[in-house]
Amino acid sequence: MTTARHRDAADPRRRVPRTDAVLADPALAAAAARLGRERVKDAVAGAQQRARDGVVAPEEVAADALAALPATATSIRPVLNASGVLLHTNLGRAPLSAAAREAIDAVAGTCDVELDLGTGRRGPRGTGALAALRRAVPEASAAWVANNGAAALALVCAAFAGTGREIVISRGQLVEIGDGFRIPELIESTGARLRPVGTTNRTHLRDYAEAIGDDTAFLLVVHPSNFVVTGFTSDVDVAELARLGPPVVADTGSGLLRPHPRLPEEPDVASTLAAGADLVTASGDKLLGGPQAGLLLGGGERGAELVERVRRFPLARAVRVDKLTLAALEASVTGPPTPVRDALDATPEDLRARAAALAAALAADGVDAHPLDTVAGVGGGGAPGVELPSAAVSLPARYADPLRAGDPPVLGRVADGRCLLDLRALPPSADDVLGAVVRAVPDPEA
Repeated sequence: MTTARHRDAADPRRRVPRTDAVLADPALAAAAARLGRERVKDAVAGAQQRARDGVVAPEEVAADALAALPATATSIRPVLNASGVLLHTNLGRAPLSAAAREAIDAVAGTCDVELDLGTGRRGPRGTGALAALRRAVPEASAAWVANNGAAALALVCAAFAGTGREIVISRGQLVEIGDGFRIPELIESTGARLRPVGTTNRTHLRDYAEAIGDDTAFLLVVHPSNFVVTGFTSDVDVAELARLGPPVVADTGSGLLRPHPRLPEEPDVASTLAAGADLVTASGDKLLGGPQAGLLLGGGERGAELVERVRRFPLARAVRVDKLTLAALEASVTGPPTPVRDALDATPEDLRARAAALAAALAADGVDAHPLDTVAGVGGGGAPGVELPSAAVSLPARYADPLRAGDPPVLGRVADGRCLLDLRALPPSADDVLGAVVRAVPDPEA
């Protein structure tokens, strides 16, 4: 007859190891140093409960806890962008270069972001990044950086028109940007008044001239960076507006510093300043290929004075960038070509060769894969309508969901019943990893 003592000894729950014993496991101790003791302790508690429930064996508690822990202390995961959209907003837009990542790591501790090491006194903030922008855009007489493009534009509006003065803008440029945010609402939230002129599709120089008055703060040009209006249209260029008298502020949006041959219609900072704009605002995390930032560059003597007024405006303190952004921005501007630039410059021939090689390797392992010519886009609110010849690996559509759940996750797109892994936004160094993730997808017929 089985005694109570024998029943207790046979109960696997009595063999579940104690918490302190599990935490002493070398792999979990290393995880605690990387992720924090409390996070690891919670994972151990979960593994112990699964052992009590009979889901895992008691001797597997440490391994089960370790498997439940993330690789890093953040819940944000790196994703392979095979969507064919270079600047995918949901994927954080521009991937940073190795130089930018190294710069972030270099300043992550204590650094001289606001210290003059020569005198030991407080020094100017972000001089390296601002000087880098000036060198990259010699047309600029001054530069300043906010924490994103919308902040840069809002700061300009608040500084020069926040007391209820008017900002003259074409009706065709009263655009809506991502997540339902609208330029007119952003501007009016600063206390400025909008003076729309012209019509949705046609605005003339006389429309601006007739609207200028004593309350005019500046003329604003906003690039409609996420749509294209075609047909019976007209607008007024910066050079014409510059002759009217009031300051001209141009929001070029995408962060293209100089013209690029693949993007002939995309406004760039240098050309806009050369045309006569007094201030240009743009994003740093789009075509510039850097971190999220709002660039503000002035042209000529008046532009330099306006940048200084913005820099000294009280709200500027609330939207200034941190040391990590300054370091990454400087490295993105001065360092080697960014991943975004490499993706733009990739030739269709090279992309086809990569797709053919990857598809052939997968097919040799029994995967239904073949290369396919595709068309990629810029995305991220830049270069609307521009088509970039590209190439992809075509897989059955069933691959899309498990690839997003892969390690690392892969974001492709489904078209015509196939899952397409477009290579335009991926560096060649990612091809082997991409192939490994595809091979890890289980075969439903196996």
